[in-house]
Amino acid sequence: MPENYSFIVYDGFRPLQVQQYLFNQFSAQLQKQYPTLSEQEVKQETLKYVAFPSLDREYPAPHLTGGAIDLTIGDLNGNALHLGTAFDEMNEKSATRYYEENAEENREVRDLRRILYNSMTSAGFMNYSEEWWHYDFGNISWARRIGNKKAIYGPIEAEIQNNQLKEYRFI
Repeated sequence: MPENYSFIVYDGFRPLQVQQYLFNQFSAQLQKQYPTLSEQEVKQETLKYVAFPSLDREYPAPHLTGGAIDLTIGDLNGNALHLGTAFDEMNEKSATRYYEENAEENREVRDLRRILYNSMTSAGFMNYSEEWWHYDFGNISWARRIGNKKAIYGPIEAEIQNNQLKEYRFI
């Protein structure tokens, strides 16, 4: 990472309840925005941006393992820089390569995304191509992208009470 930038972390580990909430919320948002989509089409579109809330050892949701991170870059004061879309915005401009393929729209955004991408991938993280902010390391998504059959991290089941982590166990 160049010296005049910082990382700003939005999201890392998510308990199953949070993953379920996000999946349901994004599905409802899509259904409202595109009422002519079938239930299956809504699910497929949702899956572009939110992993299915699963603790299945074979394919757990990446954030349920602690091996996924959503982040951006900021200035040295911790102010997020504009990378073309809002975090968790669901549209084509959220794709990591959107400004590579449409540089005339905003070269500065393209260059900032390059800084984030190159900083993360040089440290061994893999980017999810539909979201410029999402990176994986050690989870099943990461393993499959690098050609491994096994992940380092599996799902974590957490008990949450009053918005506080009470206990957890590795599955």
